Amino acid sequence: MRAFCVRTFWLFSRCNFIKEVLFISREKDTVQLNEQIRDKELRIVSADGEQLGIMSARDAQKIADDRGLDLVKIAPQAKPPVCKIMDYSKYRYEQAKREKENRKNQKTVETKEIRLSLKIDIGDFNTKLNHAKKFLEAGNKLKVSIRLRGREMAHSDLGVATMQRFAEGIGELGSVDKQPKLEGRQILMFMSPKAAK
Repeated sequence: MRAFCVRTFWLFSRCNFIKEVLFISREKDTVQLNEQIRDKELRIVSADGEQLGIMSARDAQKIADDRGLDLVKIAPQAKPPVCKIMDYSKYRYEQAKREKENRKNQKTVETKEIRLSLKIDIGDFNTKLNHAKKFLEAGNKLKVSIRLRGREMAHSDLGVATMQRFAEGIGELGSVDKQPKLEGRQILMFMSPKAAK
């Protein structure tokens, strides 16, 4: 990725001055088009994918102009570089449309966290259990944690038992990916929703 070019302007108004910064961004993928292509020899491919052969950049540009299309360098590392005659603006539009469609179809899975304690009451436990069930039904992954404070570190087995009771309460909605384990001062367990059959 290329760095941003930064230009700074100072605007003075009476006693106050304001600093304005303009960012001029550069495209990540710089594509050479038409007159930007300066190679002596190019391998030319038509819009249909037909090989037109090896020719000079000037001749290739003339063919592209006659057809009302752009000359685009698609493989600059090849010997000689490969250029395609195509409508570049239409190509960019279709590419952006495809990327947008892919982002739309892509499902994001969030990891939700439920925090328990060793001294949790049955009412609070059931409330947390209901929240966890809703998270798993929505298709999210779940991280269940118990933070051990002070002398609770000596009773980490009670925390593991609480976690196992929690996993049993979830039942068929989720499966345990990572069994309850003491990590530092926390006991962690990871769950994921069961796939719909």
